[in-house]
Amino acid sequence: MIDLELNSSTDLKREGKSFYWASFFLPKSSKINAGILYSICRYFDDIADKHSEDQTNYLKKSIEEIKKDRNNKVNIFLQKNNINNSILIHLIEGLILDQKNIKIQNKKELIKYSYHVAGTVGLMMSKILGVNHQNALQSAIDLGIGMQLTNIARDVYEDSKMKRIYLPANWIPNISLTNLNDFYDSSTQNDEKISKAIHKVINLSEKFYRNGFAGLKYIPFSTRLGIFIAANVYRGIGIKIKSNKNKYFRERVYLNIFEKSLITIKSVLLFIFIPLMNYQYKKIRDSFTNENL
Repeated sequence: MIDLELNSSTDLKREGKSFYWASFFLPKSSKINAGILYSICRYFDDIADKHSEDQTNYLKKSIEEIKKDRNNKVNIFLQKNNINNSILIHLIEGLILDQKNIKIQNKKELIKYSYHVAGTVGLMMSKILGVNHQNALQSAIDLGIGMQLTNIARDVYEDSKMKRIYLPANWIPNISLTNLNDFYDSSTQNDEKISKAIHKVINLSEKFYRNGFAGLKYIPFSTRLGIFIAANVYRGIGIKIKSNKNKYFRERVYLNIFEKSLITIKSVLLFIFIPLMNYQYKKIRDSFTNENL
C-alpha cells in the first residue's frame, strides 16, 4: 500500500533546494502542483535509497497498485494533471535498478538510466506547466536528463559508498569501487581519471540542457522563467565542479546563496534574449516509449 502525504512545499524546501529556490518564480498553482509532484517522486526515491534492505518487492507492488487502483491519491493527482501513469511507472522501474549494485557500462546505458529517474520527471513536469505542444516533450525529457547527469557528476563519492557506479565503465578503465569510495585514496593518477570522467558527464549534460532550452518556447510564458532559472542553477553545480580542474572531490559540491543569486540574476538577463539565441533541438539519444504521451 502506497503510504505518502502529498505535500506541496515541505519536502521541496528541505530536499530540493535548487528547485525550491526557482519555485519562487512560478505562479502559485504551478508551484503547488510542482511541489506535490516532487513529494511523490521523493517518496519513491527515499524508499529506493534510504533502506538497507532491497526494496524491489515494495516498488513492484507500488507499480501494480498504480496500474490497478485508479482511485489512490497518486493516480488522482496524475489524472488531474493529465499525466499518464506509465510515466511514473517508468521512474519507479529506474529506481528498481538501483536496488542492485549498479555499474553503468557505457554512455547509452547512462542516458537510459537518466531518462528513467529524471527524464520522466521532466515529462510529468511539462504536463503540470500546461505544455501542450508535442515538440516540447522531447525537450522536457532532455532537460530532466541533463539535471540527472549533473546529479551523477556531483554524487560520485556518495553513490560509490552505496556500491553504485554511474560513471560509464569505459570512461574509467582500471578504476575500482575502492578508488571511488576510499576517502584516503588520493592517488593523483586515479583522481585525474575519475575527474576526467566526471567532466565528460558534465559536458554531456550541457548538450541535454541546450536541448531542454530549445523547448522553452513551448512553455507558457508565466512559468518559463522559473524553469530557466531552475535549470541554470542546477547546471551551475556542474560548472563549479569543472572549475576544480582535475581534482576529485570526495565531498558534495553545493552552490551557496551568493552563487545562486548571481546565477539567478544572469538567468533573468539572459531570459530577455532567449528568442535571439534560437536554441535548436538536436537528436542526441534514442527515442523512449513515453515520448509522445
